[in-house]
Amino acid sequence: MTTVLIAKRLAWLALAASAAFSSLISYSQTRSSTLAETMVTATRTEQPLADLVADVTVIDRSEIERGGATGLADVLVRVPGIEMIRNGGPGNRTDVYIRGAETRFTAVFVDGVRVDSQSTGGAPWEAIPLAQIERLEIVRGPAGAVYGSDALGGVIQIFTRKGQGPLAPYAGIGLGSYGTRKWEAGFSGAEGQFDYALGVAREASSGFNARPVSTQNPDDDGYVSESLSGRLGWQLNAAHRLEASMLSSNLDAQYDTSATKDDHAMHLLQTKGLNWRGKWSDSYSTQLSVTESRAQYETKPSVYLTMTRLNGYLFQNEFRLGAHLLTAALERKVDFLENRPTNPINRERAQDALALGYGWRSNRHSLQMNLRHDQDSEFGGQDTGSAAYGFALTPQWRATASVGSAFRAPTLYHRFSAYGVSTLQAETSVNQELGLRYAQGSSQWSLVTYRNRVSNLITFSSPGPCASATGCYANTAQAEFTGVTLSARQRLGEVNLQASLDVQEPRDSVSGKLLKRRASHHANLAADTRAGTWLVGAGVQLSGARYDEDANTVVLPGYSLFNLHASRRIDKDWSLLARIDNLGDSRYQLVKDYATPGRSLYVALKWAPQ
Repeated sequence: MTTVLIAKRLAWLALAASAAFSSLISYSQTRSSTLAETMVTATRTEQPLADLVADVTVIDRSEIERGGATGLADVLVRVPGIEMIRNGGPGNRTDVYIRGAETRFTAVFVDGVRVDSQSTGGAPWEAIPLAQIERLEIVRGPAGAVYGSDALGGVIQIFTRKGQGPLAPYAGIGLGSYGTRKWEAGFSGAEGQFDYALGVAREASSGFNARPVSTQNPDDDGYVSESLSGRLGWQLNAAHRLEASMLSSNLDAQYDTSATKDDHAMHLLQTKGLNWRGKWSDSYSTQLSVTESRAQYETKPSVYLTMTRLNGYLFQNEFRLGAHLLTAALERKVDFLENRPTNPINRERAQDALALGYGWRSNRHSLQMNLRHDQDSEFGGQDTGSAAYGFALTPQWRATASVGSAFRAPTLYHRFSAYGVSTLQAETSVNQELGLRYAQGSSQWSLVTYRNRVSNLITFSSPGPCASATGCYANTAQAEFTGVTLSARQRLGEVNLQASLDVQEPRDSVSGKLLKRRASHHANLAADTRAGTWLVGAGVQLSGARYDEDANTVVLPGYSLFNLHASRRIDKDWSLLARIDNLGDSRYQLVKDYATPGRSLYVALKWAPQ
């Protein structure tokens, strides 16, 4: 399909969807915005959402609980611009695509701590526990000029619970289909100069047969997940704050590789962070952060282990001069990978960076510019930059335009495994996007079009300079991610409505084929309302057909999922949640020959004294 034809098709669909959303908005009734007032992730500096030019979404704990999702990826797949692929049920290998970009092209942080795998590339989504998450901040579009390596498609930052107010304990239990059982407990609060939060959770499921084919073990593939999170803050005085955070997650999930083995994949994910913020004057403040994460993956009875350790050091300066915000940051990242016994690797590398930013907002204008230089100890320097501008056409309507570059350094596995080539170069991208947004009372509407071109894409290619005779990694490919995202929120009387539609063309620029396991269109619809003492809601996830492999010959049919949820407060301290997922018992595949959950029921009881 030619670029012109793609553009015409996207434009036609955008206009059609725009008309539909505009009809919805015409029934607007005034109320306060449901979005959070500020965001950190877009520029790495806390700013009002109204000042941001980036395409962002914020999800808080109450929205997570109302939706009743199974795992983090199940929450993200309901967000505009995001798709999720999973090899079976919860606990199995999970990939998250922002605007069709590879899972390794999303930079992921937990309380400011970077999470990644230098073996597989990308965050271990299946190992990040939903029970410990208080808030999600999602930025769509490259952010390499702010974060350096990895953010070609976007950034997702995960925040665990933070203490405030008087002591607030909580506990909960839940039971569901496939032998699912959960429990959680914790507390948070603040007293004097200190605030604190601690949470612990355990989740287990008997699962279902994830690979229902004759050559694989027909047993059920379940999982056990145990997690712990904690945050401790100390307000030294009015101007200085010290905060420590940690997260630990253990996951043991069954999977199949043969007709007889009971295979287990064991994840260990740990994050630790120490952060100091100082406000030296009304215009100047600093932040100093020291962080470490560890992502370990091990299999049994087959013996394999890979462990990634990431260390981060950040010194950030902020200068606020009226409508102007200037930032300057020095950052050092150290990546370490250990593999054994197959493909033995014991290597590390470092990246040192200088990042500069400038933001300005005045009346109808918003401007954000960033420039960053990363110096990698292995392959040298990489420069990235971005510029974004917003203009308020009216108090309700705002137009935005941006351009930005980003890169992803090849993983240590890409360079030093048996399939690795030490001379691999960074994958790079240039993104352009236009946006139109409307906000008036309870009505929120946005249309974003984008084109993200990726060069030096690393793929598994033919035999060459590496040690393996079966093939080597190489910078052989190029890709283009073109699309339109429409989203809307609206309150009609007592009903809250949400909708999003994505139309995209994630293509291999060399072959012209669609990239595998990404649909050309997907959508979400959701509604909730009060019915007496109950909060009831329904959601629909829609996805078009996609291909399971690069040649575009094996088609995975499209699907639709209808979900219901209901919750109520039994008294001031107790609440009940019930949900039915996949009400229509749809049979669909995200990956060929891997099953997905059928109709399932989950009921939970929570105690949280008021």
